[in-house]
Amino acid sequence: MIAIVKYNAGNIGSITNALNRLGVDNIVTDDPKELQAADKVIFPGVGEASTAMKYLKERGLDKVIKELTQPVLGICLGMQLMCTYSEEGSTDCLGIFDTIVKKFPDNPTLKVPHMGWNNIASEPSNGSSSPLLKNIDSQDDVYYVHSYYAVPNEDSLAVCNYINPFASMMNKGNFYATQFHPEKSAQVGEQLLTNFLNL
Repeated sequence: MIAIVKYNAGNIGSITNALNRLGVDNIVTDDPKELQAADKVIFPGVGEASTAMKYLKERGLDKVIKELTQPVLGICLGMQLMCTYSEEGSTDCLGIFDTIVKKFPDNPTLKVPHMGWNNIASEPSNGSSSPLLKNIDSQDDVYYVHSYYAVPNEDSLAVCNYINPFASMMNKGNFYATQFHPEKSAQVGEQLLTNFLNL
């Protein structure tokens, strides 16, 4: 059973549809016991950092997520909330990944948000041996929509470049994360979700 963290962030429907296509039982829940009992947990999100963290803290989910021991996959805002701090709403986040989230600076030629297809890693990825990238080339294209980015650090599995280098994938222990949306990334995204389900 895969538990999808329910909080006031969009895109949960796309995740459930992707898992249903893969034939995987899943529930959407903000019940700590259901999250703790799940085989794996997906922490998705499209939304705003401060309101999302407020929802998590009100329900004690900030502590629950940090203490999960099964594989956890953060997606987009979910990944950013797993960092220590976000400039979006000056938000203290979960602190799983020891890095901060910054807003892309204005750029005369590149639009913010970073929206559309880009590669997983601008250079061959240090994380290419990660089980999450099995049967995936780190320079394959995936789908991004974000105005904020995680500053690359030692937890970065892959680093993409758009205005600035940013962490496109991260891993620390049982916590994995992608800045891109695997559920919107066609065959590459489906392979990544399959890899996560097989961890």
